[in-house]
Parts: sequence; structure tokens; C-alpha cells
Amino acid sequence: GFSVSVYDVTSQSIHLRWPKLSEASSYRLTATAVNAVGHSLLAYFSDVTLKGTLTSLIPNTVYAIQAEAIDKNGIILAETQIIQSTAPGIPVIDQAYSKLSNSITVEWRAVPGATSYLLTAQEGDSLIEAVVTDSPGTVTGLKPATLYRITIRSINSGGKSQPSPFRKTKTVLAAPILSVSSLTCDSIAMSWKAVYMAAGFSVSLMRSDGLGRMLKENTTSTSLIFTNLDPGTLYTIKAYAWNANGIPGDDFTYNQRTSPNTPVDVQVALNSGALRAIVSWMPTEGALTYSVTASSGLSKLTCNTSSASCTVPSLQCGSEYYVSVTAYNDAGSSKPTDAISLKTVPCAPVNISIEEDEPGHLLVSWSSVNFGHYYVVFVKSDDGLEVHCNTSHPQCHFQSGCGFTYFISVFAYNKAGQSPLGDVFNYSTAPCCPRDLQAAFVSSDTVQVTWAPVRGAEAYETRVVSWGSTVLCNDTTTACTLSSLQCDTRYKITVYSFSEARGSNRSCASKYVATAPCSPEIKNISKEAHSVIKVHWQSNNEAATYIVTARGEAGLWHCTSSGNSCTLINLPCGSAFSVSAIARSPAGQSLPSYSVPLETAPCCPDDLILTQVTQSVTNISWTVGMGAQTYVTVLESPKGQAKCHTLQNHCLLGCITCSTNYTVSLKAISETGLTSSCTYQGYSSSACCPSGVKLYRLSNNGIRVYWQASDVATNYNTDLRGSKGNFTCTPSSGLSHCDITEIPCGDIYTVVVSPVIDKGTKLTFCPKKIYS
Repeated sequence: GFSVSVYDVTSQSIHLRWPKLSEASSYRLTATAVNAVGHSLLAYFSDVTLKGTLTSLIPNTVYAIQAEAIDKNGIILAETQIIQSTAPGIPVIDQAYSKLSNSITVEWRAVPGATSYLLTAQEGDSLIEAVVTDSPGTVTGLKPATLYRITIRSINSGGKSQPSPFRKTKTVLAAPILSVSSLTCDSIAMSWKAVYMAAGFSVSLMRSDGLGRMLKENTTSTSLIFTNLDPGTLYTIKAYAWNANGIPGDDFTYNQRTSPNTPVDVQVALNSGALRAIVSWMPTEGALTYSVTASSGLSKLTCNTSSASCTVPSLQCGSEYYVSVTAYNDAGSSKPTDAISLKTVPCAPVNISIEEDEPGHLLVSWSSVNFGHYYVVFVKSDDGLEVHCNTSHPQCHFQSGCGFTYFISVFAYNKAGQSPLGDVFNYSTAPCCPRDLQAAFVSSDTVQVTWAPVRGAEAYETRVVSWGSTVLCNDTTTACTLSSLQCDTRYKITVYSFSEARGSNRSCASKYVATAPCSPEIKNISKEAHSVIKVHWQSNNEAATYIVTARGEAGLWHCTSSGNSCTLINLPCGSAFSVSAIARSPAGQSLPSYSVPLETAPCCPDDLILTQVTQSVTNISWTVGMGAQTYVTVLESPKGQAKCHTLQNHCLLGCITCSTNYTVSLKAISETGLTSSCTYQGYSSSACCPSGVKLYRLSNNGIRVYWQASDVATNYNTDLRGSKGNFTCTPSSGLSHCDITEIPCGDIYTVVVSPVIDKGTKLTFCPKKIYS
């Protein structure tokens, strides 16, 4: 655990320390030069000494140092060894001087083995050091015009040498700190604060590009002005102070440009559309930037640029500006140029009013504006057509059409150009009146009005007026159906066009239309004669023709009249009709009246057949009569009447007298009780059967039939019918008996005597006799 360490090294000494060893009574240090033969150093130290110094060593030499702990008997208790080099030799300062106010430069001869050097400048308690590698070396961070004590030490890996003998050296004066400005374009002024220990100052000035001559001034003052310089030119300024011995201090170098000259050849133009002033000038020597100022009253606009032109935006219309240009560089500004007057375009006219002073004419008026020499009004219609008006007065007249929307803008002009676009006004004229007005009647109380669409109309109002009553119809289409009108009435129809912008055009022409006649009302229907019907109605129209129609399954029948009745003729019998009437006039046709039922009398049967059934009974049959439900047949003679009422188309009539002439009539009766009286050709009943028929045998095969004739003018016929044959006998006229011979015997015969009627027909209902 015994060790030794180095805590300081110089050129000729090494300082060591070691720990205390409990049983050691002394310590022994031996230093032997590694590269030098025979040079060693031995030193003893007591047990209470724990550090020691080996002196009188060779500078820049490597030593092997052995440390030994020895007890009181001289026995080595412990030992250790280290290698340590001494510092280089002490350098000697050849000279020390100050070229800058914050540094001192030192020169010396090189010391063998030194790898670097430590320079020290001491002033009072202040100590400033600098490590350098070789001569000369400079220590910086010093104060100007101050006396310093300068030493130098050499350094190697072993340590630092002792300080060299000192030299006293004073730093030079500080440089004056100039404050420089160019008050005018041909002068530069400068000033500075007093410099410590300075006796005077030297200032020189020269163009930085090397042209021209250098100006130099010596002064004891702290300010100076150079005049007659070139404008906008960069100058290099150098200044220093000197002390009482005339030794100059630090230099201060400053580059200063003279301020530029006033720009020339200034040109001002106005961009009227954008209200911008375009300003240009000749470039000025040394000017870095330019500033353009446009002033008008309290308003000031500026524009900065590095080129030889600039645009001043946002000018106010209708104003006069005074424009000047100032050149700038880092030295300052030139004098502004003389102001140039610039009048801007006039402002857009205001208080624009548009009115139609009369139909088809627009009057546009406005207020006059500053600097407005004349005005142009542009009027563009919504169909793309544009017209304009040039005037020096604050108003213009234009032709206008109905239903157009006009877009109106007003510009003012002067020499500078056109005013900005102001408000664009739109004005819509009243919509055109509807054209091709047509009225068509849907019915007597309904009219459909149509018209052609017109420009500018968004909606239409149809107004129908008659006798103080008004019917309105509003719609966006070009048609309107007007209902609830009075029939047979003259109406005034007007269609007004409408737009939201202008409202209704109330100047549209009217059309007069008369409605169709009112429907007639049938009061009664009377029967004038067979197949003739008269219809009566109430006439409630001023001038109308009435048409009556009877409509049924049998067909249509018409009659026409301008009065209040007309007659329907040749209507078929036995038919049902619905009778209605309409009124017709040039205005149209009324609705039909309410229908009235009409039933004609039933038809008489076409054929009537009478057949004698018995001597007192006759059968009558007939064809069906159209429209008839029941029939009444009557046979009438002076001797009496036979009558039959039936639903059938045939009837048996009793109580007929034979050999009598009858009149024949028939009544056909409808379901509702209408009757048709039908007359036919007269009817003669058959001759009477003979009475008192008796049979007499003439022989075994003959018989005589005898009777009493009912009428001497009647011829009779006798029929004999048996199983073995039939036999007939017709007597001569006027006889009342008849003989039948050659009849088979042994048979039963039926014998009938009957009168003979026209065409030889024999009656079959006379009484029969049986004969064996």
C-alpha cells in the first residue's frame, strides 16, 4: 500500500508526497536521470514528513524516482518507483510590444523540450494568460493604454517552468468609435467620444472603389465634416488616436455612403381602370430604394421600390394628388422631387334614378361628380341589345319596350379616363299586354280564355265584368277558365299581365264576349192532333232560337222556333220520348233544359179479323198495337152493342144478331191510360140458321130435308155426313127443302142445314140432326 505521487514540477525540481507508514522512521527518495549517465540525486526525510522536493535537477530530463520507507533499524519496509520529467528551461523575453489596444505581442528564443508557452500579463490584481506554441505570441483581452507586467513560462508534458524575468509593456490607445452620417448628398459628418490618453486624432476618407483622391484631416476635436463629396457614393473612413509621444493607436474603419441625389425626369401616369398612379424616373446614383408619395388633403399614399418605377395603388376617384419621389440609401434620403399634380378619374355618379316619364320612354338621371367632364350611360336589355348616351348633362332619355329588364350603368369621364363602375341598376318595364285573346265557351256559364304569352309576364290576371259584378282569375299559364258566369249576358273580359318587379300592366285592351243563352224551361206538352205534339217553354233569353228534341228508341224528332213553343209532327205511335229544349244564339248554345217525358198514344192494330163462332158469338183477333196494353172492341148496330175489354189480342163477343150489319171499333190503351180509337170496315153477321128442320124418308136410300127459311133471299146448303160417305144438297134458289138420294142404308147420318155466305163458305155452327 505504499505509493508516491507528484504534485508539482518545475524546470529543476519535482515535488512529491506519500502516505505515512506506521513503523517507518524515515523515508528515502532517489532520482536517477534516465537518459543522462551518472546523474542521480538522493534525499532523506523524517517519519513526520510526508512530502518533499527534489531540487537541482536538469531541465527537460526524465527521471526514475524511487521512494523507500525505512524503520529505525535501517530495514526497508516498503518501496515504490515512478517516472517523471522535469519542465523545460526558463525562457527569456527578447521584446514585448503593443500594436493593438487590447493585446501585447511577445518575442523569445525557443526553449529545448518546450511544447508550448504560457504568456502572462499582470496589471494590479488582474492577471490574463494565453498559451501559445511558439514565438511570437500574443496575449489579448487587455485594456487600452495600460501598463502590463509580462512574463513567459515554457511547458512540456512534465509541467511548467518558472516565470521568465518580466518586461513592462503598455498597450496602445483605443480606436475612436465614429458615429457617421450623411447630412446631405455631398457631405459626410462624423463624431466620436474622447479616447483615454489621446492627444489627437487622424481621420482619412476615400471612395471605396478607389477612384479619386484620399482626404485626410488631423484634429484634436471629437467631430469632423467632409464636404464636396460625390452623391450616393460609398466611402471608406479610417480614424485613429495618438498619444503624447505620437504613437498611434488602433484604427477604426467605417464604410459610409453619401445620401442620394434627388431623382430627375419624374413621369406620372394614371391607370384609370385600377385607380393606380404609375410613377417612373431616372435611376439615381447610390440610391438603394425609392419612396413615392401621393398626397391629397389629409390622405397620403406611399409606394416603396428598389427599381426606377413604382405603382401607387388605391387612389381615390375624383381627387387631385401631388406626387413626389425621394431616393434612399443606408446613408439617408434625398430631397423629394418637386410635386407633380395628378387628377384621378371622376367617381362613379350617384343618386341615379330611373323612371318612365311616359310609356316607352326611360329617363335616367344622376348627380354631377367632381372632375366629371361628360357622362356616358349604358343601357343593356335582357335580350343582349345595348345602347348608350353621351351627354354633359346629368340625364339621358331612352326608348324602352314593354316586358324588358334593362341593366343601367352610368360612367363619368375626364382626361384621366373613365370613372370606376358604380352600382348597376336594373329596371323592368311593365310586362306586355297579352296578345291573340281568344274566348271559348265550355258551357253557358263557363268561358275558357286563352292568349299568347308575352314578354315580361310572370303571371296573368283575367278580369270579367258585367253589371257591377266581377270575376277574377289569377294564374301563371296563358289560359284561364271563368266559371259562374251568367247566361245570356254580355261581359267585358280583360287580361292583365303581371311581374314582381313592376306589378300589373293596367293599360291592356278589353274584349267583349256574350255568354251562351240560358237553358229554357219546358212548361207543358199538349197533343194537337194524331202524331202532332206541341211543346211550350218559358223564353228567358233576349234573342235566341230554340230547338226542341224528342229522343226515344224510335229515333229523334226536332222542331225549331224563336218564340216560346213549337210543334213536333209525325211522331210514331206507341213510343216513349224524352223531350228537351236548347237555346242557340251567335254567342253559343245553352245547356239543354230538363227533360220531360212524352208518350204517344198506342198504335192501332194493322189487321182486325172477325170470325163467327156461333150464330150469336163472334171471335175478333188483331195484331199487337205498339204501346198498347189493353184493348176495347165494340160491335154496334141498331139492334144492340157487343163490347169486350181484354189484355189479349183477341176477344169473343156474344149477343150477336145474325144477318145484321155492325160497325166495328177498337180502342188501344197504353199502360198510362193513353187511348187510340181505331175504326175498321163494317161487319155483317152471318145469315140465321134455318128453323124447323125436319127429315122425311123418300125411300130406303133417299131423304128429304125440310126447313123454314129465315130470309127468303138466303141460299141454304144441306150436308149429310156418315161413316159410309158424305153427301151435300143445294136446293134451287127460293126453295126450303132439299132431297138427297142414293145414300147407303144402314148408317147413322148427321144432317146440318146452314145458310151459304159469300164465296160459298158454309157455316158450321147450325144445329145438327141425327138420322138413321
